[in-house]
Amino acid sequence: MKKWIVTAILALVVGLLAACGGGSNQQNAATKKIIVGASSVPHAEILNHVKDKLKAQGVDMEVQVFDDYVIPNTALEDKKIDANYFQTVPYLEDFNAKHGTHIKALDGIHLEPMGLYPGKETAKQPKKGAVIAIPDDVSNGARALKLLEAQGWFKLTPNKKLNDLTKKDIIENPNNIQIKEMQASMLPRAIGEVDYAVINGNYAMEGGLTPDKALAMEKKGSDAAKTFANIVAVKEGDENREEIKKLMAVLKSDDTKKFIEEKYKGSVIPVF
Repeated sequence: MKKWIVTAILALVVGLLAACGGGSNQQNAATKKIIVGASSVPHAEILNHVKDKLKAQGVDMEVQVFDDYVIPNTALEDKKIDANYFQTVPYLEDFNAKHGTHIKALDGIHLEPMGLYPGKETAKQPKKGAVIAIPDDVSNGARALKLLEAQGWFKLTPNKKLNDLTKKDIIENPNNIQIKEMQASMLPRAIGEVDYAVINGNYAMEGGLTPDKALAMEKKGSDAAKTFANIVAVKEGDENREEIKKLMAVLKSDDTKKFIEEKYKGSVIPVF
């Protein structure tokens, strides 16, 4: 009789332990983890803002910060991360073409308006031979040239694809403006060495430059805003993953829009 009771108790304990273990496994299975690569400002800050909201939907997101424009894409191609958030469509298209990568753009989240900032010169019209620093990568360099053309400082070859534009396409240059190409991240630190600089919004913020200090800025609703919105990107085939869809939903929420507008005060503009 005692043996039967002991056996029954053991069976009950084993059953309870199995049930507890099964519940733990189900909970772990319900929570998906993703790693998203991002530039530190503003991308990582925006991602960290939505982190808790995403976790409430069963997605645990790790934000991995990168300080360049190459590794976030190679890491995505190699599936070391699940998504990245730092680039524009023209940059991505050029990167895919040059590196044979298979990265797909999702929706745009924000615009970091590129600005024309004074360096050694503050005049709204350049002097003869003025030196202007611009980013040295293809898409941002072309974007900078288009902003300068919009100010009437020179004219570019018409009807040319954006990613094909270079400083060699300056066809009318009455003030003999000299274009100096530099790594985008270096521009805020080098601004005192040139007459003007055209700087990406994220690097301008990191260098303490605000829109009120710029001589010209890209505007919300402009062609630049449509073309150069910063997008979330994934490896081709991952765009329909449920956790990626949930990430996009929280990024494009009214709460995120309010966060961007209040925190960055025009240095970053939501585009959704």
